[in-house]
Amino acid sequence: MTRYARLRIYIGESDRYQHKPLYMYLLEWFHHHGFKGATVIRGIAGYGSHSKIHSVSVFRLSEDLPIIVEVVDEEEKIHGSLDEIKKLVKEGLITIEPVEVVFYGHREE
Repeated sequence: MTRYARLRIYIGESDRYQHKPLYMYLLEWFHHHGFKGATVIRGIAGYGSHSKIHSVSVFRLSEDLPIIVEVVDEEEKIHGSLDEIKKLVKEGLITIEPVEVVFYGHREE
């Protein structure tokens, strides 16, 4: 039986890698390396290791809102990618949890 895991990477919206938003770099990295799928989630508020709260404000045009990059794939593939991912993520949080995949598919076109 195949075991699956969910990888979550918590970063800030303003984090960058090679002059590109880090979340987009990660999304493209996962796609290029053949992961089954990835999602970027933008939070409305949060705080991390610096304990500074980041939130949406009507009075500020630009924010450093929390971003979660979430990937579900085979456990082995997730664990095998960690060294490379840790080179890309300089600040934030990376977690892995086991998941049960109930369905994975797409509509016929």
